[in-house]
Parts: sequence; structure tokens; C-alpha cells
Amino acid sequence: MGLASHFGPWRLGTVPNTTGTTAGTINNMGATEVTQTITLPFASINSSLTGTAFVLPAGAMITYFKYFVTSTFSGATTVKLSIGATDVTAATTVTGPAAPANMTAATAADAVTSLFNNVGTTDAIITYTATKAATLTTGSVTLQVTYTVRSSDGTYNPTSQTA
Repeated sequence: MGLASHFGPWRLGTVPNTTGTTAGTINNMGATEVTQTITLPFASINSSLTGTAFVLPAGAMITYFKYFVTSTFSGATTVKLSIGATDVTAATTVTGPAAPANMTAATAADAVTSLFNNVGTTDAIITYTATKAATLTTGSVTLQVTYTVRSSDGTYNPTSQTA
């Protein structure tokens, strides 16, 4: 299937509480990391230079953004990502393939460290802004965000009902 829906966060591991000092008695639980993707073909960039890329759950911790050029653009193209009015990446050139494997890691703007650590207490809408040559006739880029699912306050500790 490949896709799952759940009300997070999930805690994975076998020992939820430390009861000793050896493996098997020390808390080994962690939170789930997930990925969302969206593909922007040249036609969608030609019709609109802005749009919604992702919606992240409240409390999420962003690990990274990546761009995969799946088909070289026929003209200069950049993409920038924002949460609300805050740019979370610089405008990144996605015109042609970049090593390795057509992938470019997005560079986060310095002012957004706190947003990467916790997107906030409500779901965060991440939008894109593209710039392009006068008329694109070819090209496609896939945007990817990877983040850790956490509670809306940024923790991933289980409640007493889920421990």
C-alpha cells in the first residue's frame, strides 16, 4: 500500500520506561519520521507560480526539504518554500539535474530554526513560490519534506493511556 493514516505521534521501540541499566531495561522508544512529496510539472508552474506544497501536523519537527529534478526544465526555474509569511528555504535553482541523483537539498534560511524544531501548535501549511523563464515547455521537479511526527506541543512522550 505504501501510505498510512494515523493520529500521531507513534512511539516505536520495546521498552517505554527505564527500569535498569542494561539493554532491554532502558527506554528505547523514538518517534516516527515521515515524508511527503508533491510534483510540480512545467504546466502547473506555468499556470500558477504559487501553491500549497504540504500540510504538516502540529508539533512536527522538520528534518529536511529536498528537490528532485525528474525532467530538466527548458528555462531557468527556482522554488522557495514558506510557512505562513516566513520563508523556510532560499530560492533554490531546480532547472536541471544536480548530483547526486537529480537531488538538491534545500537550504534553510537562518531565521527559521525555531520553525524547523516545531512548526507550531496548529497544522502548518507549507507553500511554494516558483520563478520561471517566460514560457516553460518541459520540466518537472518533485519537492519532498521529511519530518518527525510529534504531539502539538512538540513532545513525543506518550500519555498515560498510550504508555
